[in-house]
Amino acid sequence: MARTKTGFTRRHRHKKIINMVKGQWGTRGRLFRRSNEAMLKSLWYSYRDRRARARDMRRLWIVRINAASRINGLSYSRFIYGLKQANVEIDRKMLADIAVRDAATFAKLAALSQMNQG
Repeated sequence: MARTKTGFTRRHRHKKIINMVKGQWGTRGRLFRRSNEAMLKSLWYSYRDRRARARDMRRLWIVRINAASRINGLSYSRFIYGLKQANVEIDRKMLADIAVRDAATFAKLAALSQMNQG
């Protein structure tokens, strides 16, 4: 059986990694070992920060809903509780968007929430 050399396979694998980190500073974009380290680190950062971004966005939505609900005479927790009692199934992302763009609709939701506090 003939001996198999890794020339093509290795070059293909290395080139794939180096292309992934194109634009990195110094040897991180040129040498395979440094590129591989940079690629693994950047993939880990992107995974971690997608979750962090989701947390940050939810916090932003809650702040916006709280501000709008206080204008309408309710605290955030009372507002959400009233909506749950009224079986209104609008998520926080949509509520925050309504709070920012359409104050009249949000006022109606706040009134509905206040009615269902019992």
